[in-house]
Amino acid sequence: MPRRLYPLFTKQYQHAPTYAIRSPGRVNIIGEHTDYNDGFVLPMALEKETQLLISPRKDRAIELFSANLKQGVRIDFDNLIRNPKKARWSRYAAAVAWALETTFNQKLNGFNAVIYSTIPMGAGVSSSASFELAVAKALSLTNELTWDPIVMAKLCQTAENKFVGVNCGIMDQLICATAVKDHANLIDCRSLESQPVPLPNNTVIVVMDTATRRGLATSAYNERRQQCETAAAALGVKALRDATIDQLHALKSQLDLLTYKRAHHVISENSRTQQAAIAMKNHDAKQLGQLMVDSHHSLNQDFEVTNDALNTMVNIANQTAGCFGARMTGAGFGGCAVALVNTEHCQQFIAEVSKQYQQITGLKPALYSSKAMAGCGEI
Repeated sequence: MPRRLYPLFTKQYQHAPTYAIRSPGRVNIIGEHTDYNDGFVLPMALEKETQLLISPRKDRAIELFSANLKQGVRIDFDNLIRNPKKARWSRYAAAVAWALETTFNQKLNGFNAVIYSTIPMGAGVSSSASFELAVAKALSLTNELTWDPIVMAKLCQTAENKFVGVNCGIMDQLICATAVKDHANLIDCRSLESQPVPLPNNTVIVVMDTATRRGLATSAYNERRQQCETAAAALGVKALRDATIDQLHALKSQLDLLTYKRAHHVISENSRTQQAAIAMKNHDAKQLGQLMVDSHHSLNQDFEVTNDALNTMVNIANQTAGCFGARMTGAGFGGCAVALVNTEHCQQFIAEVSKQYQQITGLKPALYSSKAMAGCGEI
């Protein structure tokens, strides 16, 4: 329980909190830009998390105070603002309030909250999805709404798509809501079926923050999504998940190069992700690592969502002792990479990669290992 937040909450609101909530960030081990193509992803929830202390209110407002930013904001349910001039982070809370009221077709009461997050923002480890689920959990507790993790994940996705304006897939919200401790989840983004799979024996996941940032709403994310829809239409399928490499190759002469490359990444990445789950069940770290290496190459060459910092980080990691494989993770254009590392080499790996990356780029990275955690819930 985030005890250190109690004095801040009491000072801010003059009473004790009623509930404590934690909502994890996530890292995607493999399966990038496949979620919005109805494909497969293989994320796990991180130890880094959003923490929320709350108490119910009797009116239709949310009072949020960010311990990280030392900034407070009020959200009025009857005057929800999509793009506030100040405290833009609060639009995610406004979006969730809008989505829940719209879906449940009832007027909701708000809550007081102190929020603290250990998740780096804009790094591709789902700080926004984590925050969204925490707000959804808070509104569920204070309004006695049924907490169905899959339903709430879909509502939070709708909030980000329709209110915030980012056409994200379901992966981030779903893993933040449904993660199983000590496991990654193979998620079918069409059926939303989820299958827990363990990491290979004697391995650990290391998240590698390049210290470069991107904003999804202003990046090429939405453009890539449109390109995938164009590719699916050209192949005559509902989504690229339904296409095969053989079908793509047969139509190669009829497709422009860009459409072909985008489709090639998604179709091959779906295959790699399913192979990765099998490798994990077999505790085959070497195979899983190679699939991660292949994934990064595809994201770099076919989907073109890496940058110099991500490529540098991945190259260093792959050449460092103890690493089975590394790749960028998240939407790309900056943010984080992820590596599968032998547990015994973990600390040495972190030190060596950090040193080399800083020497080459002049940027100070943040590398950390993480256990696989459970999804959003009360503490």
